[in-house]
Amino acid sequence: MGDILFLSHRIPFPPDRGDKIRSHHVLKALAQLGPVHVGTFYDDARDQQWERQLAQVSATYCLVRRRKPLPIAGLQAIGSGRALSLAAFDDRRLHSYVRQVLARHDVTAIYVFSGQMAQYVPTDFGGRVVADLVDVDSAKFEAYAARGPRSARGWLERREGRLLRREEARICSASALTLLISDAEADLLRSRVAPVSGAIATMGNGIDAFEFDPGGVDPEPRLLEQGSPRIVFTGQMDYAPNIEAAMRAIDRILPMVREALPSATLHVVGRNPPQALTARSGREGVTVWGRVDDIRPWLAGSDIALVPLDIARGVQNKVLEAMSMALPVVLTKGAATGIDAVDGRDFIIRDDDVSIAKAVIDLAQSPDEARRVGNCARDWIVRNASWEAALAGLPSHVGTNARRPLDAA
Repeated sequence: MGDILFLSHRIPFPPDRGDKIRSHHVLKALAQLGPVHVGTFYDDARDQQWERQLAQVSATYCLVRRRKPLPIAGLQAIGSGRALSLAAFDDRRLHSYVRQVLARHDVTAIYVFSGQMAQYVPTDFGGRVVADLVDVDSAKFEAYAARGPRSARGWLERREGRLLRREEARICSASALTLLISDAEADLLRSRVAPVSGAIATMGNGIDAFEFDPGGVDPEPRLLEQGSPRIVFTGQMDYAPNIEAAMRAIDRILPMVREALPSATLHVVGRNPPQALTARSGREGVTVWGRVDDIRPWLAGSDIALVPLDIARGVQNKVLEAMSMALPVVLTKGAATGIDAVDGRDFIIRDDDVSIAKAVIDLAQSPDEARRVGNCARDWIVRNASWEAALAGLPSHVGTNARRPLDAA
C-alpha cells in the first residue's frame, strides 16, 4: 500500500490520557505499515516539547497550536450551522498541509482519529478513509443536556448533540470503515445513524501490562503518608464526566466510607482540576493532587480504585490501568462498558452510592479479598488486554479494500 495520512485532534504524545493513549498506539502501529504523515494539534508547551518524538515516527507532520478562543469558535459554529466541536478544530494551516501531502505523496489511506478531524478530508480524495470515532460524542452531549436544567448551556449541549449526530451519520456513510471502541458504542452508533453505506466495526483499547506492572514501580511516598484505606480516582480532570464522578466520590460516597473507616482518604489524581474540586482538597480526607508525571506510583500507593462514572462513553483507560496494577476496582456499570471482565472476580460493579460505599468498606476490611480481586484483575489484563491484540486488525482496516471518498458536509 501507499502512504497513510493520520489526522488527530491532539498530538499523540505523551500517552498520558485516554484519547492520547489510543492515538499513540494507533500511530505507532500505522508507522509499521508504511510512511505516515501526521496532522495534529497541541494545547500547551508541555505537549509541544514532544515534537521531536512526533518527528521520529512521521514521514512529515504538521503540528499546530490550538489557541482559538471558545467564544470565537462559538460564533463561527453558529454562523456556519456547524457543531462547536468542529469549529474549534477548524484551522486553515492544517487544511493547507493536508492538500500539500495529498498532492506530493501517494496517500492511499487516511486515518481520522476523532470526529472533529473528518472535516480535513477533501471531497475528491479517492483512497480509503477510516474514521476512528472512539465513542459516540453526540450521545454524550445529549446526556449532558438531559441531566442539566433548561438553560443557555443546556441549549448549546442539545444543539451540539444534534449537529454531531448529523456529522456522525455523514462520516459513517462516507467512510469505508468507522471504528468504535466497544460493541456497545458500535451498536449505539448504528441505532442513531442507520441506514449508512459504510461499515461500522469495533476496535478496542489495550494496555501495556509490562509498563503497568505493580512489581516494577515504587509507591508514591506522599501518598503513603496519607490515611488508609487510600482510595484513588484518576483521569483528565477538566473532562465533565470525570469532574462529576470525582464530586460524587467526594460529596456522597467518601462520607459514608469514613463513617465506618474514619481514616479513609480519597485522592483525585489528574491534570487541570477545576476550582470546584481544588476547593475541596484538604477537607474530610480529600486530596486533589492535579497533574502528575507518572500515574503508576499513585496507583501503586493506593489500596482501592474508585470509578463512579454516571456518564461513561467507551472503554475507560483508568480502569484498565488500575486493573493492570493489581488494584481492586469498584466501578459503575457504565465505567465497565467494553471490559469483558467478570463482576465479583476481576472488579466490583455497583451503581448506587450506598452499594458503592459498602463495596469499598468490604474490600478495606477484607485485605485477602481485596488482594484476590486485584490479582484476578491483573491476570485478566495480561490474558486479554494487550495492545497487540487490540490492534491486530489495523492492517486490514487501512488496506486496499473498496475505497470511498468522504463527501462534503
